[in-house]
Amino acid sequence: MSVHPEPVNKVLISDLLNMKGEGKKISMITAYSYPQGLIVDEAGIDIILVGDSLGMVELGYKDTVPVTMAEMLHHTRAVVRAVARAHVVGDMPFMSYNISVEQAVTNAGILYKDGGADSVKLEGGMEMADKVAAIHKAGIPVFGHIGLTPQTAALMGGFKVQGRSLDNAKKVMDDAFALEDAGAFALILEAIPKQLSQLITEKVSIPTIGIGGGVYCDGQVLVLHDMVGLFRRFTPKFVKVYADVYTTQLNAVKEFIRDIEDATFPGDDQSFSMKEEAVEELKQSLKK
Repeated sequence: MSVHPEPVNKVLISDLLNMKGEGKKISMITAYSYPQGLIVDEAGIDIILVGDSLGMVELGYKDTVPVTMAEMLHHTRAVVRAVARAHVVGDMPFMSYNISVEQAVTNAGILYKDGGADSVKLEGGMEMADKVAAIHKAGIPVFGHIGLTPQTAALMGGFKVQGRSLDNAKKVMDDAFALEDAGAFALILEAIPKQLSQLITEKVSIPTIGIGGGVYCDGQVLVLHDMVGLFRRFTPKFVKVYADVYTTQLNAVKEFIRDIEDATFPGDDQSFSMKEEAVEELKQSLKK
């Protein structure tokens, strides 16, 4: 008799809203491939972001700006195939929603319908509220992203903390309210003071997920490659490194090379054999 795995309850937007209401912290992490999706979903993560950060940590771009819709679609599909429980967010890359409402809805639909994402994320506050509202009206859930927005970091003077001055803090607050009013179901708060994150989290009815936003957010997100030590170009202040997977893989490859050079790999356990009589018959046939 076949044994079927126990059914897994998918994390829904209503679950995330309930978690905020009950004061339960929400966990979120990035993933960009089928095996990564399997691992983080099995670990019990609540939300997986297929982030445009893949441009840096997977594709080697200097920042997220060059990432295309085709690349986001490719990686989103891979992660979605792996995930049974977590809510999967597809990130909208730079210039896939900036030009017009129509462009924003079309590309959101591609990630949602063709990519299989449970929702889409875009960066920007008040200036993007019309896009968020239109995507939401089209029936696609939208995750907002305010504070430091990496796609437009050049306009902010680089990758710098936002919301430290009174005027800038009010701007970030207004962004949060505008996106909530437009229909966003959650917000990423990136690189803003923890006191500002606390105020936003208290004032909005939707979950806030911090990345460099302090402990008072409803949840936290990190880039997988950062937290397991795979991305060595730089490590942001807000990252806690939980493992050194880079060195583990490096040492494994070095050991593999040594085993080849020493002829200790492959050993008998990694090899196949013929019966001795068959070997002798083969040798005899070669002499004819």
